[in-house]
Parts: sequence; C-alpha cells; structure tokens
Amino acid sequence: MNNPLRDEIKDILNSAKTIAVVGLSDNPGRTSYQVSEAMQNAGYKIIPVNPNCSEVLGEKALGSLSELEGPVDIINVFRRSEYLAGVAEEASKVKADVFWAQLGLECEEAYRIAREAGMTVIMDRCIKVEHALTK
Repeated sequence: MNNPLRDEIKDILNSAKTIAVVGLSDNPGRTSYQVSEAMQNAGYKIIPVNPNCSEVLGEKALGSLSELEGPVDIINVFRRSEYLAGVAEEASKVKADVFWAQLGLECEEAYRIAREAGMTVIMDRCIKVEHALTK
C-alpha cells in the first residue's frame, strides 16, 4: 500500500471539486465534521454520506454511496478500518477518481478493491492537512 507522492496529492486536490464524505457526523465536535467544514470553506462541494443524518453542513445527507446522482472526485472515508473493505466495495460501484481513508485508517483489502476499480487510493492521511501542505 503506497500513497501517491505529495505532488500527485496536490494535483488531485487542485483538480477535485466534489468530495463524498462517508461517515460524516452532524456533530460539530467530531473530526469528520471539522475536516469536512474546512474543505467546504476551501471551496469543495461536500456530499455527506451517513444513514443516521438527514443534513450536514447545509447539504442533504445520503444513506449510502449508491445514492450518489453523479460522479464525485474524492470519496473521503471516516469509518473504522474494519469497515473500509465494505466501503471500498460500495465505492467501486460508483464513479469516483479517488478513495481516501482518513488519518489512522488502513486496510489492504480496501486498497486492493479500490485500485482494481481504477481509483487512486490514499490511506492514513488527513485530507485537511494534505490540503494545507500542498497549497
């Protein structure tokens, strides 16, 4: 499991417009909310994916990735590592360029599934930190 080099991550973040966030909480105290809010403030369209929420950050929440109505640039995952393979399986059925597992999250099987689906895979990195480092 190798992450892209920082230059490639910079290119990904510069070209991306839409981020579907799996596990985005509506609790402002949660990391997923804070990171997604920062990315929204940086100009990205955030699509919350959480069956337990109806709306997050002013956007209608989806129950699953299968409810996406169009392609997304990045699927950013805030679910524990043991759930990553299932999320990658679901992600492989939608149109997305990048499968991104947040800081502290890694899974060989999820990496393989997402790569085989043609996605660039980034794991164990915070999208907000990478965005700040590559500006």
